[in-house]
Amino acid sequence: MTDAAAERPAPPPPSPWERERPARAHAAPARTPLSRDRVVDAAFTVLDRQGLDRLSMRQVAAELGVTVSALYSHVSSKDDLLELMYARLFDGFELPAADPDRWQEQVLDYARAGRQRLLSHRDMARISMAHVPFTAELLPYLERLLAIFRTAGLPDRIAAEAGDLISTYIDGFVLEEGMWQDRAAQQGGEASSLARPVWSEMAGEMQNYFAALPEADFPHLRALSGLMVTQFSDERFEIGLQIILRGLASYLPDRTDHGTPDEATPED
Repeated sequence: MTDAAAERPAPPPPSPWERERPARAHAAPARTPLSRDRVVDAAFTVLDRQGLDRLSMRQVAAELGVTVSALYSHVSSKDDLLELMYARLFDGFELPAADPDRWQEQVLDYARAGRQRLLSHRDMARISMAHVPFTAELLPYLERLLAIFRTAGLPDRIAAEAGDLISTYIDGFVLEEGMWQDRAAQQGGEASSLARPVWSEMAGEMQNYFAALPEADFPHLRALSGLMVTQFSDERFEIGLQIILRGLASYLPDRTDHGTPDEATPED
């Protein structure tokens, strides 16, 4: 103890008329302000946990710990929220400049990325199919996709329909995948698998059934019985894309590169 400390007088006792003050309370941590991004994040949490049929503004508000009325400062309705969720899937996604020599590869990349976007959250294919994707945020993507078709040389009428055709194929395919995953979850299977976890046994039964049909009445079903029902989603998705791309290529002026990229051509 220093000499100065030893000489310092002790503090006086509290006076009898001094008010007794409560101990200073610790300040509560500041709550993160509600924002549109937080509302969308919470909506995805509810969607992945409960599915589209049980997604509601009330559930999203509960997830955030706020009143339902607080949400309406950031989104105008549930439909508005669903559109924001769909637009969020495109964050960070860029379509390359149209290249007529690589147009089919570019469409393949677009379709594969589109499928993965929809698979990233539960029921997104249903949300995609229920909302016209012509919002201001998404128009640049549609513009670049149409540029790929037109720069390749597709007639305008075909180019105009091709974008919708590709999107409908992606939506429908992922919708089917989601239905099978939900069925697997209900039956206690692993819902995250894209190999249709409850499908393999059923696929074998269907193949055996087709193979056993009377050949005189069902020659084609018998002949294709081992190929009609496959259990691997990636392979099925790629073959479907090949069918679409080869059809589109048939509308091009005579060129030597009508075939689809070698790397994506399914084996015979």
